[in-house]
Amino acid sequence: MKLTLPRVTTCALALVTAGALTVPAPAALGETEATGGARVGPPRLLYETGRLRAASCPEPPLISGGIPRSKEYLTAIVRCMDAGWSAHLRRAGLRYRAPTVLYVEEPRDTVCGLPWPGGAAAFYCTERATLVFTLEGPWIEGRTDLYPLKVAAHEYGHHVQQQAGVRSAYERLVRGRKGDQAELGRRYELQADCLAGVFAGSVWRSLGRSPADWTALVETVRASGDEPDGRHSHGKGAGRAYWLQRGYAARSPSACDTWSAPSAKVS
Repeated sequence: MKLTLPRVTTCALALVTAGALTVPAPAALGETEATGGARVGPPRLLYETGRLRAASCPEPPLISGGIPRSKEYLTAIVRCMDAGWSAHLRRAGLRYRAPTVLYVEEPRDTVCGLPWPGGAAAFYCTERATLVFTLEGPWIEGRTDLYPLKVAAHEYGHHVQQQAGVRSAYERLVRGRKGDQAELGRRYELQADCLAGVFAGSVWRSLGRSPADWTALVETVRASGDEPDGRHSHGKGAGRAYWLQRGYAARSPSACDTWSAPSAKVS
């Protein structure tokens, strides 16, 4: 989720909220633009880079261990994402710099130069290229499901967007007021969900997880949509689940072009 600032947002935030979908091939997405025909980001470099290569990324257990175990888990997952995404984007001819990672035990007074938003579990500071993770709270402590991995992968997806030029293109659209700005924000956030699915698909075999674990994650994501609080910032639960599944099935950023998807897919 993004922290709302005047004109252009500078942070992306994930708020903790408490059936598999049929995923069509990339060509099945419509080409109706809600952005005035302006395609966001460099599609030739990001969307035509092929599949993220399969990699090994065993998960450290989180069922016990408190803060040290939370940090161990996130450090391991971020290391896997650094390796996978850096190699992928460099093969595409893009310069890549891994993000800075900041671990905090509990929320601080400020983040990204502004008050820390209530309920924030993790976020990405765009201007500082920094991932921030809290090490306490129900989003990560004692969990046995894939939700912590998904949250980390979503925030890392914002770093991929920043490194690939999608973020700067999105900001230009916001400044130019091309289309509904709330919808533009959802396209940006749902793309990060999709990129999280791409990463999960690339390391799936090494996770030692079952199909039931993936289905449980999809249902958790479905329950984390905008419907309960009416923010309309990340998309409805069904949409979030759709884009996560789409990325997971394709294992390629080509499945994550939320910018040319019909408005109904990003509501």
